[in-house]
Amino acid sequence: MRTGRLPAPRLSGQTDRGPLRLGSGMGSSRTGQGCGGLVPHLAHAAPGGVEASGAVGGESWLRKGLRLPGGCGCNMPELQMSHPGCAGFINSQGAGSRSEPAGARAAGPRGAPRPGRKRALPRGRGTLQQERRARMVRLELLVPVWALALSTGTAGMRHAEEQEAVRYLRQFGYLQKPLEHPTDDFSAAEIAEAMRAFQLASELPGSGRLDAATLERMRRPRCGLEDPFNQKTQKYTLLGRWRKRHLTYRVQGAAAELGEPGVRAAVRAAVRYWAEVAPLSFREVRHGWADIRFSFHGAVSPTCSRPFDGPGRVLAHADLPEDGSVHFDAAERWTEGTPRGTNLRVVAAHELGHALGLGHSRHPAALMAPVYAGYRPRFRLHPDDVRGIQALYGRRTPVPVPTLPASPTPVPVPTLPASPTPVPVPTLPASPTPVPDPCTGRLDALMLGPHDKTYAFRGAFVWTVTDFGTTPPLRVSAVWPGLPGGLDAAVHSPRTGRTYFFKGDKVWRYRGFKLEPGYPKPLTRVPAGIDAALYWPVNQKIFLFKGTGYWQWDELGWNHFASYPKETSALFAGAPVPPDAAVAWTNGKVYFFQGGRYWRLSRQLRAERGYPRGTAERWMRC
Repeated sequence: MRTGRLPAPRLSGQTDRGPLRLGSGMGSSRTGQGCGGLVPHLAHAAPGGVEASGAVGGESWLRKGLRLPGGCGCNMPELQMSHPGCAGFINSQGAGSRSEPAGARAAGPRGAPRPGRKRALPRGRGTLQQERRARMVRLELLVPVWALALSTGTAGMRHAEEQEAVRYLRQFGYLQKPLEHPTDDFSAAEIAEAMRAFQLASELPGSGRLDAATLERMRRPRCGLEDPFNQKTQKYTLLGRWRKRHLTYRVQGAAAELGEPGVRAAVRAAVRYWAEVAPLSFREVRHGWADIRFSFHGAVSPTCSRPFDGPGRVLAHADLPEDGSVHFDAAERWTEGTPRGTNLRVVAAHELGHALGLGHSRHPAALMAPVYAGYRPRFRLHPDDVRGIQALYGRRTPVPVPTLPASPTPVPVPTLPASPTPVPVPTLPASPTPVPDPCTGRLDALMLGPHDKTYAFRGAFVWTVTDFGTTPPLRVSAVWPGLPGGLDAAVHSPRTGRTYFFKGDKVWRYRGFKLEPGYPKPLTRVPAGIDAALYWPVNQKIFLFKGTGYWQWDELGWNHFASYPKETSALFAGAPVPPDAAVAWTNGKVYFFQGGRYWRLSRQLRAERGYPRGTAERWMRC
């Protein structure tokens, strides 16, 4: 045994004729082994694995989109190195070193010294094995770094997709936070259940996990309204109705490609779909007020509190009866007669369905399905759409044409009795409750409610207040089924999306326009017959007023009412007591109503100068 040489253990890839020379090439036909054979555990550490049969590990990584450090794309160090950068990265020891890069062997003829350098001394088997081991150690240290970089990028992308899915489920009503939650976070079980509900509604496998098909469905263009599907069946959902059958509509604004004539033609076609199957008639007006108003706006609108999100995703939204607003996203490419862009006729018919009182349908082929299905040149209403609109307004029956007889039949003259028999006077039923006039009288309650609409209550009726005046009053039970009239107070919480109504010693709680199970419930910790209620966005609490005092209520936390009631004047300086109604407005001000007047309080909750003013003139536009 020569001095300075270590014993040579048998390596994978070493033949019976002796150790492999650097010029022989690992993974060649002479060895029958690749990098995976030389270092078996390296195949498990590398991203995607390393091919072990006839393929070099470095080449396998490059095929999977990876490169060796230093920008090197050549083979493993056991091969002949023709790339000087890689040779220097793996084992750079300077000129004249005994362990010069293997690529130096390929620079000239075998055995010939390179110009300007001393010929390297022959190296023994132990030296080669030590170099190989050192190179393998360096490569094994680099593999986890590459794998960590890949896994970090993948994890970040996955987290972003999960957050996108949660935002979608919240925006469209699948994920709703109950009052009992102490935080704004959702549990994994709640998210999985909401994901499963969306998947089933979209006819996808209800795994409850976010997969590529679910994410793709969430990214499709759709309507901006929530999906309060009928939980018992997959049929239509009814959300309201008009009290009249002859409606007017007006088109305001135009799309870039269609122009005003094209938009008006698309809307005319949309209204015909519904008029053909229900006893409804539509008449277009060009000026003034209309029952249903079609318009366009973008991310910012002075008259709509629901901004659009640019091209794609939310295409349009509408209000329920009897408000009548239909808004299209001005950033979309609205077209007609072509599969390019978004078809205005079909989307207008869908939103008109909402304006007539229909909710979303779980039938994916129905017009009232929430996701836009694309251009359909021979579109017809789905049977579920027809059944839904007829459940609201009845069937459309053709007007019969009277047939005249050939000769008129003489009308017999009745014979009067000698003494007339007294005719009994029928007892008339009690006169119906008169519809209130918004311009007179006082309010029972006022709230900034669902969809950022202002609802005013009096007796058994409710109406909405807009910048242009008030809508026709409706019965309270027609808007919120199961809710009585003559309310004491009403308040909507944007924090939880729930609406509370108070009357006597009971409280009703609604999600949107649907009464939640278990309600009404008795009031147990506040006195009966409260006067007013409001939601204050500054601290996200609900204030209840009665007499000269108030209670502050946290929906999502424990409330210690031992120190209440507190004097209203101590917090709301200058507010009238007791108030008829109260509301915190979008401008940051708080308004109190009493009789036919109202007071406005600043952001510091101090009554402003110039108040009180008349409610009818300023709020009802009388």
